[in-house]
Amino acid sequence: MTETLVDLLDLVQSLLWQGFVTFLRIGPMMTLLPAFGEQSVPMRVKLALGLCFTMIVAPAAPAALTTPETGVPALLLAETVVGLTIGIGIRMFVMALQTAGSIAAQATSLAQIFGGAASEPMPAMGHVLVVAGLALAVMSGLHVRVAELMIWSYEVLPLGRFPAPSAMSDWGVQQIARAFSLAFTLAAPFVIVSVLYNLTLGVINRAMPQLMVAFVGAPVITAGGLSLLFLMAPLMLSRWHDALVLFLANPFAGTGP
Repeated sequence: MTETLVDLLDLVQSLLWQGFVTFLRIGPMMTLLPAFGEQSVPMRVKLALGLCFTMIVAPAAPAALTTPETGVPALLLAETVVGLTIGIGIRMFVMALQTAGSIAAQATSLAQIFGGAASEPMPAMGHVLVVAGLALAVMSGLHVRVAELMIWSYEVLPLGRFPAPSAMSDWGVQQIARAFSLAFTLAAPFVIVSVLYNLTLGVINRAMPQLMVAFVGAPVITAGGLSLLFLMAPLMLSRWHDALVLFLANPFAGTGP
């Protein structure tokens, strides 16, 4: 009986250590994930989600030694850095939507309308795109893809190993460049319409200097911006979602930490 209790105690201790080490990587990711890590989500909910993902990932994660060769402090720091790295990479897609909304709003003179509607200061157009994008990602199985990414991350970034600084910096620069490129691609129709609008106003102003073209053109650009958002939002969100799914399938394509 005593031997059974000792074996059971050892098993429970091993499971708790395995779950704790797994949570070290998942916890930082959970605070940065789209939808799950938003500022509007209470911290208790984030903690509960992190524990749920830990129970999903821990059985598939590599076994964590009770006394790792690198030492417990190094293991804690390494897993936290890995979780933050992956979480920041995924978070860049939300920032891409926010940037695209800001570019589109500035181009169509809608930047000041309901600018404080969200927990993060952004134009209303950006808030609409972010909420719609997060809803689309969750409905498309974001939680499943995130769990798969968490499990697969142990193959690329082994347990307890620090990412190479040079590779991590190259990867970070690549993600930032991808985010800004995606943001400008999504907002390109609004920028093009804005250029054509301002060129047209310039021609009209040269032809009729006495006409107050700004007062005439303001309702046009406002209506045009809203109409263009109505027409282009499905295409923009589809393009953004495809890029997010591609990243979650292989976040370290080309270069990796």
